[in-house]
Amino acid sequence: MKKYTFTEKKDTRSGFGAGLLAAGKKNPNVVALCADLVGSLKMEAFIKEFPERFVQVGISEANMMGMAAGLTIGGKVPFTGTFANFSTGRVYDQIRQSIAYSDKNVKICASHAGLTLGEDGATHQILEDIGMMKMLPGMTVINPCDYNQTKAATEAIAEFEGPVYLRFGRPVIPVFTDPDQKFEIGKAWMVNEGKDVSIFATGHLVWEAILAGEKLAELGIDAEIINIHTIKPLDAEAVLKSVEKTGCVVTAEEHNRLGGLGDSIAQLLAQNNPTPQEYVAVNDSFGESGKPAELMAKYGLDADAIVAAVQKVIARKK
Repeated sequence: MKKYTFTEKKDTRSGFGAGLLAAGKKNPNVVALCADLVGSLKMEAFIKEFPERFVQVGISEANMMGMAAGLTIGGKVPFTGTFANFSTGRVYDQIRQSIAYSDKNVKICASHAGLTLGEDGATHQILEDIGMMKMLPGMTVINPCDYNQTKAATEAIAEFEGPVYLRFGRPVIPVFTDPDQKFEIGKAWMVNEGKDVSIFATGHLVWEAILAGEKLAELGIDAEIINIHTIKPLDAEAVLKSVEKTGCVVTAEEHNRLGGLGDSIAQLLAQNNPTPQEYVAVNDSFGESGKPAELMAKYGLDADAIVAAVQKVIARKK
């Protein structure tokens, strides 16, 4: 098992803030809109540098999506910012009609996703957003794993033509990827090569998969861990190549097991190489108020849950 170490912890939303500033410096057409959550989205540095390229929309998320769609007609590259729940569930009609249907070059940037929103509780802990957004034709869906990858992803989508949903979060987590990485949309990242099981993880669960891999190594299980930061388009070649070698799969995500990464992997395998699969995801329920780490453990989204899923799926392998 390849060893991953870290010297600091940062939240992925701060990676978005840093990436937005960098994208703004590279591309004068990058503009930002926010629904009264500038501090939560870490957009202050961009606003300070480019005040004339920022619009504070206020608590009017649907209006923000319509404004962003309109800005693209003039050649702007708008980044919208609010919580994941308000970026998707509250404004799905506007995204579908004004952005996705007409293929507008809007970057929908969503913070505070999943259970790790913590104490704000179930009304804010959206666990359906990946499914909602990946079902929209033409929508690219990205869920990076740490500060550095979120920064790189934010810069990459500024140069990408088409609507994008970029998902990130609030908790402080280890920074373990390369600060100078080249982010390739639609290209999975091999975290650790192995032969006994394929673990496909996304977002905050990538670090948990690394911790699980270390525990599995102690048990004599050689896990292949792949970071699926781009859920749509899915890197089908990387998934199928890994599964051909290992013969069994665990998917890990901070999302409902219905409609997320696990379902995308299962659909691909059903069509190409039917394979035993176990899900590490929220089991068709809402969340609740609590500390992020405690919620991850209670809902089975931590390293121990991944280890248990691996043991279960290996037992099913022929």
